[in-house]
Amino acid sequence: QVQVVESGGGLVQPGGSLRLSCAASGSIFRIYTMGWYRQAPGKQRELVANIIIGGSTNYADSVKGRFTISRDNPKNTVYLQMNSLKPEDTAVYYCACNVQQRPAMPVQTYWGQGTQVTISS
Repeated sequence: QVQVVESGGGLVQPGGSLRLSCAASGSIFRIYTMGWYRQAPGKQRELVANIIIGGSTNYADSVKGRFTISRDNPKNTVYLQMNSLKPEDTAVYYCACNVQQRPAMPVQTYWGQGTQVTISS
C-alpha cells in the first residue's frame, strides 16, 4: 500500500505565504504525476497544480503567477509554494499521486488526508 501525507497548512493573513509539503511512502516503483487539489466549503474539488515526472507543470488560472509546484523525486515529495494569498484560497488542500507500485503494474491514484489552509485577517 501507499501512504500520502500532507503538511504545512495553517492560518495566514491576506498577502502572506505558505508552503505545503506532501510525502508519499510505502510500495513505490515510480510516481508519474503529483498534484495539489483544494476544496472550499460548498464547492467542488478543483485542481490547483500538478507536476509530471519530467518536470512539466500545470496550474489553475486562479493561482497562476502566485503558486509554484515542485517535486523532489528521490524523496517522493511534492511542494506547493503559495504566495500573495487571498481569502478565496481558503480550502482544504489535498495531495494526489499517480503511483506505479511495481514494474508492469497499473498506475493508481493515492490521496492524502488533506490539510487546512485559511486566509483571514
